[in-house]
Amino acid sequence: MTVPTSGHTATTATTTATAAGAAPHAWLSARLSLYLRRAPETIDPTVPLAEYGMDSVAALSLCGDLEDEFGLEVEPTLLWDHPTVESLVRHLSAVLTATEPSAGDQR
Repeated sequence: MTVPTSGHTATTATTTATAAGAAPHAWLSARLSLYLRRAPETIDPTVPLAEYGMDSVAALSLCGDLEDEFGLEVEPTLLWDHPTVESLVRHLSAVLTATEPSAGDQR
């Protein structure tokens, strides 16, 4: 995953990344509930999303949502590399934390 270098997108990504770092699980659960057509609280974070019926079309759509929401460039294999909510949240949190500028980097 890479972060786009355009100034506007990076600013948006940084702002969103800070918010997402606090609650990526809530955003992801809400988004997955739409694709899986089930209440967010019924999605066990340790169960592979494929067991809930997540298919390749929904996975690619979720990748697009992640790109739009967080300003990240997401590989289409993301959900296969991180097949559970738990794994995906852990990965996204790490990536979003890595994209936040340090205090010395702000201009």
